[in-house]
Amino acid sequence: MAVRYGWTLLGTMLCLMGSAVGAEKEFKIVIKDHHFVPAELQIPAGEKVRIIVDNQDDSPEEFESYSLDREKHIPAKSQIVLYLGPLGAGRYVYQGEDRTNGGGAALGVVEAR
Repeated sequence: MAVRYGWTLLGTMLCLMGSAVGAEKEFKIVIKDHHFVPAELQIPAGEKVRIIVDNQDDSPEEFESYSLDREKHIPAKSQIVLYLGPLGAGRYVYQGEDRTNGGGAALGVVEAR
């Protein structure tokens, strides 16, 4: 009887742990024509979040932010996942790869509130 109770307890604990994994709120940033869409992303302050960055361009792009301490290269036609936070309230600037064709780097902002 004690063994059955132990297995039941273990199973319940694993189910509860499984529901906590991946509980972050999810957001998406699309890269299209070397621009971030949306250019300003609002996320909740004080919470860990998951951000999918979807590069729909035919060339690689970059997600670089000194304030977020992130630098990720995103191959053409692919996605990456970033986990941010928990962040304090504020604005965190990020940019894409600096283009030499005069267009400059794509810019974006994550605003935690």
